[in-house]
Formats: sequence, structure tokens, C-alpha cells
Amino acid sequence: MENREFYIDKDGFKIHAKLDFPEVQKEKMPLLILVHGLTGHMEEVHILKVAEIAVKSGYACLRVEMYGHGMSDGNFCNHNIAQWVLDMAYVIDYAEKLDFVSDIYLSGHSQGGLTSMLTAGLKGDKIKGLMPLSPAVCLIDCCKTGIWLDGSSFDVVNIPEELHFWEDKYVTGNYVRVARSLRIEDAIAAYHGPVFLVHGTGDETVPVSDSINADKLYENSVLALIPEDTDCYDYHLDQVAEVIEKWLGEQYTANKY
Repeated sequence: MENREFYIDKDGFKIHAKLDFPEVQKEKMPLLILVHGLTGHMEEVHILKVAEIAVKSGYACLRVEMYGHGMSDGNFCNHNIAQWVLDMAYVIDYAEKLDFVSDIYLSGHSQGGLTSMLTAGLKGDKIKGLMPLSPAVCLIDCCKTGIWLDGSSFDVVNIPEELHFWEDKYVTGNYVRVARSLRIEDAIAAYHGPVFLVHGTGDETVPVSDSINADKLYENSVLALIPEDTDCYDYHLDQVAEVIEKWLGEQYTANKY
């Protein structure tokens, strides 16, 4: 697939981006904005597969790397979810001005999936469809309860200055302060467009219940469960590609692109 690599300038802050195009390009076409997860980047296998399916289905795909990740500006340790939401909102504003874009679809993986859900709650009028992949809604609960994804714990009253994830990765206490103030229920209630949730039932990082519960709350959603698969779809990425291609194709046909 043809792609262009560049930076989106946000008041001097550089957001690394790649824009992928289908082989047959129309004057106007839908655009899928695609975001990675926590510690991730735009060249991960599952991200590339989703981009590949999008362009195969007639969409352009804008892959972006969030604050402190990949080749975008910012230090990982200083990022937080609200920051990602604001950056994603800015990317949507950027995409809306591209002359070939007919409609904008939004997708993200894990923390990016949570970010896409929160952003859709803010800018639902700009988003034609939403596709959270293994959305890590649990991150909000982790920051409220003080029990992290790996089972380690921290004091929610006296929040430490640094919280380590694994190896050399850590965030500041502000990550926790911001995350526990977020209300995913409000974001879900505020978005009325079509939603397609994809989650592996064997996900040991983000519980599949995050997507099951979200599916119950969205007014117009479909949930695809991938049997025994992981957070990044290490076992059945072909099945993930198949269900995504079907949903994107249905949206393409229904909207007569």
C-alpha cells in the first residue's frame, strides 16, 4: 500500500504519522484514524494488519503515535490518558481538513482503544464509526483501586511520584490522578454512531469483560470475541482481520462510498 510519512504539528509538538492509501483512490474516501496501545507504536504487527485491511476495504488509514511513544515528541514517563485524548482530538481536526476525506472512523488498541472511546464521547459529531480493539477500560479502575495490571499495588491516598510498569517503563503519579478522574460511562453515553468492539477471550492483560460491558452500554454496537486470543491477537490475527474487513465493508456499503 502507498503511504506518506510526516509529522502533524500541534503548536510545536510533533505527532508522528503515516497515511496509507488504497491502490484505487477516489476523489473522496473514508479515513480510519488508528492508534496503538500503551508502550506501543504504529509498526506493530496487529496495527499494520488493521491498516492493511482498511486500505483493502477502500479506506485511507492515518496511523499516529501518541505522546511519548514511537517517534512522536514527549517522554513516556510524562504521558497520561487525557493527554492522548486531546492529541487524538487534534488529529481529528487535522484529518477533517484533508480534501479527500469524506468521513472519519476512529480506532485504537488497548490504551489507544480506551482513548478512542473517550475521544468519541467528546467529538462524536465528527466520527462516523468507532472501532475499539481490546480497549483497556480497566486502566481507569486500576488507578482508582491501586492494583495494577500485573497485580502489583500502590497507595491511592499517597500516590507515589513514580509507578513502574515493567523493566524500565514508568509513569508519574499524574497518570493515576488523571485516569481516575475519567468517566467512561459518560463517554459511551455521548456517542451514538456505530461501534465495533474486538477482543480476545484469552486476553490476560485487558479483561474481555471490558468490551463485554461496553457493548452492553453502547446504543449501537457489535462485539466480536476472538476465542482464546491475546491482547495483541498473537494467535488469531487472521480472524481479527476477517471480522474487521466485514464490518468496514458493511460501513462502506451502507454509506455508499
